[in-house]
This record gives sequence, structure tokens and C-alpha cells, in this order.
Amino acid sequence: MIFSRSASPLEKISQELRIDLLDMIYRSGGGHIGGSLSSLDLITTAYFSDIFNFKKDHFILSAGHLCPSLYVVLARLGFFHKKTLATYSSFGSILQGHVSSGVPGVEYSSGSLGQGLSFACGLALGDKNNRTICLTSDGEHQEGQIWEAVLFAKKYKLGNLINIVDYNGYQIDGKTSDIMPLGNLAAKYVQFGWTVTAVDGHDFNQLQNAYKKAQNSDYPNCIIAKTVLGKGISFMENNCQYHDVKNLPENLFHKALLELKTT
Repeated sequence: MIFSRSASPLEKISQELRIDLLDMIYRSGGGHIGGSLSSLDLITTAYFSDIFNFKKDHFILSAGHLCPSLYVVLARLGFFHKKTLATYSSFGSILQGHVSSGVPGVEYSSGSLGQGLSFACGLALGDKNNRTICLTSDGEHQEGQIWEAVLFAKKYKLGNLINIVDYNGYQIDGKTSDIMPLGNLAAKYVQFGWTVTAVDGHDFNQLQNAYKKAQNSDYPNCIIAKTVLGKGISFMENNCQYHDVKNLPENLFHKALLELKTT
């Protein structure tokens, strides 16, 4: 089986969202599908597990190209009509290939990778009564600005900040370990004074427990979530060709759709 079964009710939601995501990217002619599929369970857990209240708490997608995963979640929650997904990346649509604050439910307009964690630090510092979650990617940690934000969060004791890392091991040109190795990322965060939890990024029980644990920390929190690029679609999994797909052939779309509907 492509999906590992779990007892969590979030599994069904995630599977349905994967179908929405695949359909949206196929009909638009392209998008960053690999990382969107790897990060979807991280976002699904944050929004659907009743741990956070996003009328007050903040969610920042630093890796803005992973926005298809956030779009399908926000549509399901009613931030905008699901029909809007059909306009993804088209001229004049609010749903572009990188997330922006013009989308209902979104506070951050993404730019170059590495900037979102700094923005999240500012939110966490200015609103210490509520939580700020930032989703970054592993490849994003090759950017120096990430580490400036990591230092800032420790200095200002941002215990209300959670950085969850989508650690799928790939970036646009191949394996992260080949392009610019990160070493022991968890040990780095610990040395910088953060609380660190490592989880299976597709295990909803582990993710929920990690989010709950992070709520009760006196230090900034990093959750390193080991994920699978292209999760849920066999021919996309761990294949950097699907970091960003253009004009997915109809036969592959139907093959992927069948896999998602039968797992």
C-alpha cells in the first residue's frame, strides 16, 4: 500500500485533500506537486486537529511554492469557495504559484526561501498570547536568513513559535544531501537553544503529539518531520522530477487519481 494506515480520522481528510490537490494542479497545467504532497499532512494536522485556533493563532508558509497544500486545506475549511481552486495559477486569480496575503486566511506573502521564519518571529514576538506556526523546508535551511531567525527566536524567548520542517530530502535539482548537506539539523537547533522533536511527517498521532508538546515549551520549538516527496502517488514518490510538474499527461493523472482513490 502507498499509504500506511492509521487510526486517525485525519487520514481520510488527507486522502480527500490529496485528490483535490492533484486535480487542481493537473487542470491548471502545472505546479509544485512533490513538496505539496509531502507537506500536506503537516498542514492538515495543524488545521484539523483542534490543537490550534486559527481565528487567533498564526500559520506562515515560508516555503511559499508549497501553497497548493495550503490552498486545498483553506478551501475545505471555507475560507474561500472550493470552485476557486479551479483558477489556480491563472491570470487574475488569488491563488497563484506562490502564496500571498491576498488569499483569505493567509497573512504572509512569500518571497525568496528563508524569509518566512523571520516574519513568523515578528508575529510571535508581537503576539505572545497566541501561537505562530511556520512551515519551512529542509532545502530552505541552506539559506542564511533562516539561521538569523533561529538566533532571534532564542534571544527573545519565543516559546510560542513552532517551526515545522518538511524534511523530504529533495529540492529542485536533486537530493538535498548531494547539493548542500545539512548535517544533523536537530543537533543544530538544540545548539541554538530550541526544543526539538523529530517525527514521521505522515503519522498523524506523532504530529498531534508534537504540536501539543510544543504548546507547553518555554523555548522556541522545531518539529523536524521526515516526509516523502510526492507522498501518496507511487511514481512521484522520492522522484525530484516531480518537484515541479508541467502539463501532467492525462494517463498519468488518471493513474495517480486511481491510486489515491483506492488506498
